[in-house]
Amino acid sequence: MLLVGLDIGTTAIKAVVFDEHGAALADGRAATPWSRSPHGVQLDASELLEAAASALCDALATAPDGAVGSIGITSMGESGVLTAPDGNAIGPVIAWHDQRDLAELESLREAMSEDVFSVRTGLPMREQWSLTKHRWLLTHVPETRRATRRFNIAEWAAFTLGGAPVSELSLASRTGWMDLASRNWWNETLEWSGADRALMPELVLAGTNLGAVSANAGINRLTGAAITVAGHDHQAAVAGAGAYLAGDVLDSCGTAEALVRIMEPALSEQTLLELTSAGITAGWSVFEDKWTLLGGTQAGLVLRNALTMLGLESTDIASLEAGPSGGSPLHATIDARQELTLHGASGATSPADIWRAALDAVTGQAVDIHSLMTRAAGRPSRMVVTGGWSRSTALLQSKEKVFGALTVSPAQEAGARGAALFGGLAAGLYGSIADFPSSPSLRRTSESALQPEGVS
Repeated sequence: MLLVGLDIGTTAIKAVVFDEHGAALADGRAATPWSRSPHGVQLDASELLEAAASALCDALATAPDGAVGSIGITSMGESGVLTAPDGNAIGPVIAWHDQRDLAELESLREAMSEDVFSVRTGLPMREQWSLTKHRWLLTHVPETRRATRRFNIAEWAAFTLGGAPVSELSLASRTGWMDLASRNWWNETLEWSGADRALMPELVLAGTNLGAVSANAGINRLTGAAITVAGHDHQAAVAGAGAYLAGDVLDSCGTAEALVRIMEPALSEQTLLELTSAGITAGWSVFEDKWTLLGGTQAGLVLRNALTMLGLESTDIASLEAGPSGGSPLHATIDARQELTLHGASGATSPADIWRAALDAVTGQAVDIHSLMTRAAGRPSRMVVTGGWSRSTALLQSKEKVFGALTVSPAQEAGARGAALFGGLAAGLYGSIADFPSSPSLRRTSESALQPEGVS
């Protein structure tokens, strides 16, 4: 049986075909079709489906023969699709990072305190979440007022393939409409944004079987495959990288660096406020009856800016990391634009010194997040590192200095792999999460135990 994982990310849409053991067999890729309007960054829901279909068809065209048993779909959070009574999308899909809703955010602050919002939702009060963007749409795009259903992106893709209309818990936790304690919709923020419970599909856990791919979807090899939503992309990556054992922390090193930790659903109000005030979110997990802590930085962007400062490209990283040190006592800080300020530079400072200072600076940001997560969830037993920047030997060395031994996952598309595994769960191939195949060839950077220095 073949398993398909579809990861609809901010930059790209990745489709990967896996075997039952979680080994990648074929893949396809398409750019996420954002456009810029006078109001900000958005996309057309139909164009998103076309891009996803292109990635899927490319992957399936080069996959080996065999029946496709399932498709699991994961996506970025916060952005949503509104549908009319006929099931067609209406209005634009606003990018999660778009800031057109700043006025709505101020209105929300006037309606309730930040502490109340954060304790109830597990989210910092900022413009990222779905509720302020929904209110903006109702005000500025009148046709959206006739919407009868609201989906997160992965849920929309599943619905258009023939799946039942649902709202998956980890994605629902990124909307600002979810009450953490009750694991249900919060009427107060629904009403504030102009939504109601009737707009929201049934809440389900990742891996729930939503039906079979319809022939009307137009992708022949997928017809009849079980469909599931695999939740928020960072959480699907936890499954794909094999970082879901008790005490695991996933460090996903992409353009954004995300630290993700699964925990029991029990945090005090004070702890929730400490986490959210630092930008760390708490929400329901793709794993049954668990919460997920998620904190992020723009580490990948910082490192790309450092390469630009040095006049180098990503292809130069290996030679840069092998370069000589000038012995300069250099360190760097990161400003709001994600650019570096160097301290202690001298005539002896080499490009390698600057690069290592940049690596230490982004590692320092991760330490701050990790420390807060550790205080909330307890000391971790293992840090699993994945993502494109995990191929940087010098970055791993910088991390190992403060976090101790690391476990490096070779999964190149951990989000798609996790989505495919949840698809296998929906199809009955796996009886539970415990049956998921392990991530291939996990390796430790050293044999020492994880003993962070200076990380409480």
